[in-house]
Amino acid sequence: MEPFKFKQFTVHQDKSAMKIGTDGVLLGAWTSLEHHPESILDIGAGTGVIALQMAQRSSAELIDAIELDESAHEQCVENFEASPWADRVFCYHAGLDEFVDELDDKYDLIVSNPPFYEEQVSSGDASRDVARQNQSLPFNELLEGVAQLLNNDGFFSVIMPFKAESGFVEMASGYGLFPVRITRVRGNLSSKIKRSMIQFGFVQVNPTEDELVIEKARHEYTQAYIELTKDFYLKM
Repeated sequence: MEPFKFKQFTVHQDKSAMKIGTDGVLLGAWTSLEHHPESILDIGAGTGVIALQMAQRSSAELIDAIELDESAHEQCVENFEASPWADRVFCYHAGLDEFVDELDDKYDLIVSNPPFYEEQVSSGDASRDVARQNQSLPFNELLEGVAQLLNNDGFFSVIMPFKAESGFVEMASGYGLFPVRITRVRGNLSSKIKRSMIQFGFVQVNPTEDELVIEKARHEYTQAYIELTKDFYLKM
C-alpha cells in the first residue's frame, strides 16, 4: 500500500483499516477555524489525516487524536511523528468513553469522521468492518462524549451519510448541540446528495446551508472543490 502524499505531509496507511478517502480530507478542509481554536480533538483518527490537516491550517498548540484500533493507532503515531507538526499532534490509544472519563480538559474544536455503516457489513476484513460500523462508536456515544469534551463556545464538526443527517441533528439537540453550518455533498450535478458535513455549537442559530459538487465530469473537478482542497492535494 503506497503512502498518500499531500502537499505538506505524507500519510502511511498500510496498517490502518480505514484508508484515506474523500470524506476525511473534505472534513479537514471544510471545518471552520474562524474562532481560532487553541485545542483540537480528532475522534477516531484512523491514519491521522484530519488532525494533520488541522495542524497545517491552524496555529492550535494542542491537537489530540484518539484511536481505538491498535494497528491504526500505531500508524497514526508514526504519521504524526514524521509530520512537520510532530510537536503539536498527539494520538492516544483509547476509546472515547475511557478518554472522557480520564480527561478534565475541554477542547475548542472537535472533529470526527465517524464509522457510519449502521447495517451489518462484511468485506471479509474484520478490522475494516469494525472501523466502518456504527457499532464501534454509536452516534449517541459520540455526541455524549463531544458534549462533555467541548468548550461552551467551541464547535464540533462531523461528516456522515446524508440519510443519517436529520436523525443525527435531532439526537444532537438532546445534548444541547445545534447545527451552525451544513454543507451537503454530491459526487456530480446529476447524482443524489451523498454526504452531509455539519458544524455544531451549543447556541441555537439558523444554520447556513449550502451544497458542494465534487465533479463536473469524471476526474474534472468543480472550482468549489478545487478551492476547498487545493492546499492538500498535489494535483489541485
